[in-house]
Amino acid sequence: MQMSKSIRLSEEAYERLAAHKRDDETFSDVVLRRAGERSLLDIAGILGDEEAEALRDAVEERRERRDRDLDGVARLGVDIETY
Repeated sequence: MQMSKSIRLSEEAYERLAAHKRDDETFSDVVLRRAGERSLLDIAGILGDEEAEALRDAVEERRERRDRDLDGVARLGVDIETY
């Protein structure tokens, strides 16, 4: 037998929860899905050495591309908020 608990939510909290609810879900399902998301520690070791190295390379490449883009914007004197 599954126990249930009643909780009180503000209108804002209810609306936020409802916004994540799928048609086929109960509110309990939404809470479990949203609260049950994994932390980084839960997925540690999931990638093999080659996959991890490829991911590191991709992240580094993206950072370098971002830095080049930002340097170009700075050289042009463009306001970053309008870029």
